[in-house]
Amino acid sequence: MSQPAWTHGVRIAGTGSCLPSRTLTNADFEKLVDTTDEWIFQRTGIRQRQVCNPETEGCFTLSRDALSRALEMAGMKGSDLDLVIVATVSGEMPCPSTACRVAAAIGATPAPAFDLQAACSGFVYAVNVAEALIRSGRFRSVGVVGCDIMSSIVDYTDRTVSILFGDAAGSVVLVRDDNPARGCLYQAMGADGSGWNALYLPKRMQEVPPDDVNNPIRLGYLRMNGKEVFRFAVTKFREVIEDALRNTGLTPETVSQVVCHQSNIRIIDAAREKIGIPAEKVYVNIDRCGNSSSGSVGLCFDELNRAGKIKSGDAVVLVAFGGGLTWASSVWRI
Repeated sequence: MSQPAWTHGVRIAGTGSCLPSRTLTNADFEKLVDTTDEWIFQRTGIRQRQVCNPETEGCFTLSRDALSRALEMAGMKGSDLDLVIVATVSGEMPCPSTACRVAAAIGATPAPAFDLQAACSGFVYAVNVAEALIRSGRFRSVGVVGCDIMSSIVDYTDRTVSILFGDAAGSVVLVRDDNPARGCLYQAMGADGSGWNALYLPKRMQEVPPDDVNNPIRLGYLRMNGKEVFRFAVTKFREVIEDALRNTGLTPETVSQVVCHQSNIRIIDAAREKIGIPAEKVYVNIDRCGNSSSGSVGLCFDELNRAGKIKSGDAVVLVAFGGGLTWASSVWRI
């Protein structure tokens, strides 16, 4: 939706991210399934991905550490936060929420905390919700995390899905700012539930559609119709970016960075080339981190920020799509 007139703005006070300790390379996959490094790289752009040690790492620990690093950059404590949101589909427990555990760990209690589920779109969804809550005047500071532990929900006996994903968390701390021109210039979110079975995680046979009953991927693990997701992603990615530019008056020349969900290098390149955005304005880390679902946009944003590539006054577009099917954009004046 377009932004009405506001009396104050929203500032990104700090960013943070966290990658797990283990590296899973394409060569490692050659020992698990019938594939090769070159086959994976040509189709996805991925060389390696980071995955958790399940004994010591998970959605809670990565989310906690990413938000702690964002708070450190912002010069804030957990007790300064009015709200904590964690976007994830892979928390250790449905109850309590990952956000509640993170808020307690960083000292944000009694701030409200909740998880948000929008698959790979989750971080951008959560940023948009947090920004709107600050703009409304209800909150002054919100900690947002996008984190997914995809290694816990992919079947490593299947090469069609498992090769794509890694684990990561990305975070931002949003605060109210006196300058009403600073913050989100435009945001859009959408969903089409009719395409749910293109990317889904069934736990019982009752949840499996008739045309997928012979899928070799075990129950409790992510299933994907690769051709359908690719078709949806290539089209929607371009549409969402074009919509964001059109509604803000920005152009490929005036945008500083387009921070995309790291789905597949072919999807990213197809959208970028169609719109005419220079390669240096579209950050890519899928080669070393894989697709980390809701962790990917926040991770990319933090890496860009810490590299000094995002500066005050820059126009930055966040964009993602994922299971649901869902999609989202968020255009910011930093």
